[in-house]
Amino acid sequence: MRKNFGAKPLTYPQPVFIIATYNEDGTPDAMNAAWGGISETNEISLCLSAGHKTVKNILRTRAFTISMADAAHVTACDYVGLVSGNRVPDKFARAGFHATRSAFVDAPLIDELAVAVECKLKDYDEQTCILRGEIVNVSVDERALDEAGRVDAAKVAPIIFDPFNNEYLKVGEKVGNAFADGKRLK
Repeated sequence: MRKNFGAKPLTYPQPVFIIATYNEDGTPDAMNAAWGGISETNEISLCLSAGHKTVKNILRTRAFTISMADAAHVTACDYVGLVSGNRVPDKFARAGFHATRSAFVDAPLIDELAVAVECKLKDYDEQTCILRGEIVNVSVDERALDEAGRVDAAKVAPIIFDPFNNEYLKVGEKVGNAFADGKRLK
C-alpha cells in the first residue's frame, strides 16, 4: 500500500546549497537553496526566483559560489534562507559567516563551509527561474581531507533537506561502493 502526496517537489536527497555572491558595495551575500543539482559535466542548475538579492547579484557579477551546508553550521545556513538580502543587507555577517575571495570567480567562498563549487553564470531564464552555472573549480578546505588528500564525507558532514518533514538531515554512513557493487549481478 502506498500513500499519495500529489504532484509536489518531494524527493530525496535535496541538497542544502548556500549560494554566495557579492553585493554592489562588495559585501558578501548568501542564500539557502535546495532546488538544484549537476546538469552537465561542468554545469550546475538551480531554480531561483528573480526577486532574490542573490540572483540580482549573479546577474550583475555573472559569478557565484555554491557551498555545501554542513551539520556544524545548520543554524547559520537556515538563517540565510529565512532572511532576505533585499531587507537585511548584512545577513552574511549576522549568520556568523566569513568570506575569502575566490581565485576563480568574482564571488566569495564561505570560510566556515568546507566544500564549494565556484561558478560563472551561463544563463538565467526569468520565466522558468532556471539559472545555469559553468563549474570552473571545486575547492575543499584541507580540514575536510583525510591523510591521503581525499575528501572525507564524515569531516564535511553535509546536510540534506527533507521536504516531507521540513527537517535537515546529516548525510550518513557508507552503504556501498559506486560503480562496483552492482557488478555482482552481472
